[in-house]
Amino acid sequence: MIVMDGKAVAAKCKAAAAEEAKKLKHQPGLAVVLVGDNPASRTYVSAKEKDCHECGFASFEYKLSAETTQEELMRLIAQLNADEKVDGILVQMPLPAHLSEKEVLCAIAPEKDVDGFHPMNVGRMTTGDPAFEPCTPAGIMVMLKEYGIDVSGKRCVVLGRSNIVGKPMASMLLRANGTVTICHSRTPDMSAFTREADILVTAVGKVDLITPDMVKEGAVVIDVAMNRNAEGKLCGDVNYAAVAPKTSYITPVPGGVGPMTRAMLMVNLLRAAQQRESN
Repeated sequence: MIVMDGKAVAAKCKAAAAEEAKKLKHQPGLAVVLVGDNPASRTYVSAKEKDCHECGFASFEYKLSAETTQEELMRLIAQLNADEKVDGILVQMPLPAHLSEKEVLCAIAPEKDVDGFHPMNVGRMTTGDPAFEPCTPAGIMVMLKEYGIDVSGKRCVVLGRSNIVGKPMASMLLRANGTVTICHSRTPDMSAFTREADILVTAVGKVDLITPDMVKEGAVVIDVAMNRNAEGKLCGDVNYAAVAPKTSYITPVPGGVGPMTRAMLMVNLLRAAQQRESN
């Protein structure tokens, strides 16, 4: 059993991005918009600022009050779309309930959509054209490659169907010639599918959802979830201590997928900067 070190792979990705950025004529810039005062969102924004600093990228933070109107937010996005110092725009989710996330995501210029959530990038990714890809599934694909895990011909099961992880993850595994099944809250007898998985990706958000009897001997298990157990300790969907001995490869929580998500944001930002200079 090998524990997949997301921190080490992420550091390698960020170092490569920083090196590539030295070839550019300008410093890549990321604009991060934070609406309201969600503590988790504030932590994520601080982490992204740190990543930018490590890669030698510029970071511009826009903190807006929870009472910000849709019109005010859209006006800011339009300004950032036109700002030449900004290569990538990230609006931290979730937004306050009165704001339309869909409208906001669609307003970001596709060439600055480093989160990979704009419908144009989603469509291009699905059809196999070059696009900014959502950071979490893109990071998982990089990690699989780094550990020499070939997806082609493998039975891949994805738990969860969100636009951020589940759907794009399934699309990327399919593109890598995996045979893909998506399970979700309406799937009866989910374990019947998970027991067949050569590669299992779980992004549900339920502590101890995955137990040893649900995992095939020698499976690769990727745990995307970030939960807190009864003791307040960070954990994923997988009962790690019980499941790990049965796997060939497994990601820990924390230290697995999370660092890769942040690293891929830097990779996407670099690509946005490169594309701008090549146009």
